[in-house]
Amino acid sequence: MWGIHNDTIPADELVERGFVAIGWDDMGDLREIGNDQAAMKRAVSERYPHAKPGAIPVWAGLLRRFAFVAAPGDLIIAPNRAKSTVNFGRLVGPYEWAMSGAVQRHRRRVEWLETDVPRSTFPQPALYEIGSAVTMFEVRNNRHLFEAFLAGNTPDDPVIEEGHGDDDAGGADSPVTRAADEEPSAARVEQYTRDLVLRTLLTLEPAQFEQFTADLLRATGYRARVTQYSGDGGVDVVAHRDLLGLEGVIKVQCKRTNTTMGIPEVNQLTGTLSQGETGLFVSLGGYSAQARAVERQRHDLRLLGAEEIVDLTLDHYTDLPPRWRSRIPLRQVFVVDRDAEGY
Repeated sequence: MWGIHNDTIPADELVERGFVAIGWDDMGDLREIGNDQAAMKRAVSERYPHAKPGAIPVWAGLLRRFAFVAAPGDLIIAPNRAKSTVNFGRLVGPYEWAMSGAVQRHRRRVEWLETDVPRSTFPQPALYEIGSAVTMFEVRNNRHLFEAFLAGNTPDDPVIEEGHGDDDAGGADSPVTRAADEEPSAARVEQYTRDLVLRTLLTLEPAQFEQFTADLLRATGYRARVTQYSGDGGVDVVAHRDLLGLEGVIKVQCKRTNTTMGIPEVNQLTGTLSQGETGLFVSLGGYSAQARAVERQRHDLRLLGAEEIVDLTLDHYTDLPPRWRSRIPLRQVFVVDRDAEGY
C-alpha cells in the first residue's frame, strides 16, 4: 500500500484518466537506469547537480519505488488536498514514460476504487501517515484501517506499529524520513489545524451549522440572518451587503455533511432565486462534476466546499463570535517551514 502526493496535475484529472504521476522529468525514462539504487543515485546526482546532498538518496529511493518496487495489484492512496478528500486505487500496469510534452512523465496506470472520500472518515493518526512530506511512501502503520474501509467495514482505531526500515537510503521508513515527518513543520501543523476545524464543524447540529454559516458571513463583512429552520424552501440563510437587505440578496443553503452534493441539491437552491439574487451553497462535502458544471454556467451561483469553508474560518477567525472560537480553540504560532527555499 503506497501513499502518493501530486500537487501539479489536478486530482480530478488523475482520476478521470486513470493514472498517478511524479515529477523529476529530467531523469528521463527510468527503465534506462534500471532497478538499481546506486545507479539511480548517480543519475539523480548527474541530472540535478544543484540538489542538496541529503536530497539525492531520498529522490533516488522514491523514483526507484515508483518505477520498480511498486507492483501491479498494490493499493494506492492519493490525498486530494484541494477537496480535503482521499482517493483509493489499485496499480494495474507497469511503469510508463509519457510522451513528450506531458507534465510529470513518470506514470503508473491505476484502477480507482473509491474517490473523494472525506478526510474526516479517518482518525488523525491515519491522516498523519498519509500526509507524509515524501512524494511516495509505503503505508504501514494504518494499513489495516484503510483496508477495512475498502472492505466496507468500520475501522477500529489504528494500532501504531514500529516500521521495519528500508534498505534504500531515504526510504519510506528510513531514519532520515521518519525524523523529518515527526518534526512540527508548518505543513503538518497547518494540516492538523485544518482537520480539527473540519472535524469540529461536522459535529455541529444542522441548525448550529446554519448559525455558524451566518456568523462566518458576518465575519467576512456581510449582514446575514438565519431563516426559520423548518419549511425554509431550501434557503437556510439570507445575506446582503446593505443595511436594509434590499440589494444584492444572497440565498444560502447549508449542508453539514461530508457526502457529495449533486445537481438535485443545487437545483433546489437555484429554483428559489429571483432576478438579481445569488445562490450560495455551503457544504462540508464535495460537489459532483455535474454540479460544478452548473456553477460554471451560471453567474448567480457559488458552491462553497470544505476547503473553502476552512479557509474562510481561518482567515476570519478573530472576527467570529466567542462561542465558535471556544468550540475551535486556536492561537497563532510560528513553526519551521521545511518547504521554504534554502532550508
